[in-house]
Amino acid sequence: MNDRVSITVTDHIADVRLTRPDKMNAIDPAMFEGIGAAIDQLATRKDVRCVVLSGEGRAFCAGLDMASMAAGGSGLALDPRNDQGSILPQHVTWGWRNLPMPVIAAVHGVAMGGGFQIMSGADIRIAAPDARFAIRETYWGLVPDMAGFPIWRGLVRDDVLRELVYTAREFDAAEALQHGFVTRLADDPHAAAMELATLIAGRSPHAIRGAKRLCNLAHDADPRAMLVAETEEQLKVIGKPNMMEAVAANMGKRPAVFVD
Repeated sequence: MNDRVSITVTDHIADVRLTRPDKMNAIDPAMFEGIGAAIDQLATRKDVRCVVLSGEGRAFCAGLDMASMAAGGSGLALDPRNDQGSILPQHVTWGWRNLPMPVIAAVHGVAMGGGFQIMSGADIRIAAPDARFAIRETYWGLVPDMAGFPIWRGLVRDDVLRELVYTAREFDAAEALQHGFVTRLADDPHAAAMELATLIAGRSPHAIRGAKRLCNLAHDADPRAMLVAETEEQLKVIGKPNMMEAVAANMGKRPAVFVD
């Protein structure tokens, strides 16, 4: 990892921040590398039960730093693909979706272009009421190429997506909420995200990870595969220590103490 991204873990919650506030967290090559490294590090953390992703300064992420990208795009070229099928510019979005634990994006200021796609990779997206958004790539003569399309098809109507992609127009948080790009609005999205993360981190981590795998499968698996997957995930947790602790804690009206 580098100085573009910070990770602080407290009480099983990873507070991940984009740390290029002087450029509104615009994405340059170092930012791509930093986000990718952060995702890879979190993928190995058994002690992290939830992730909150935000940007420092005035914005979540203003998109590509066009001045730093020699070709004007995300730098995709012929980079090798990882085991999820992503090259690095896609990994910084798709990687959040495929982390084993839930990811909550706390969005303020702007989330445009690549920043909008990175935000979209989160399981849940909480935005400030005055936040602004855009799928900005066609404004620059580009196409969205950071894994937005395979994620957006499960969030928003096809015709709405086409209009926003084709026009590259800006839209506000109320419209983003209406379309399904954000989950809900909050005056302090980071505080709201941390509160929600605390609730999630208090659940059995094995059950939550299994639920996330099923949520991801529900997006594109056929019903037969989903039926099998539900049973397989249940067999991983039923009767196990964390499940028994959840029952005991709820019956005893006390906080549960889970193992990771």
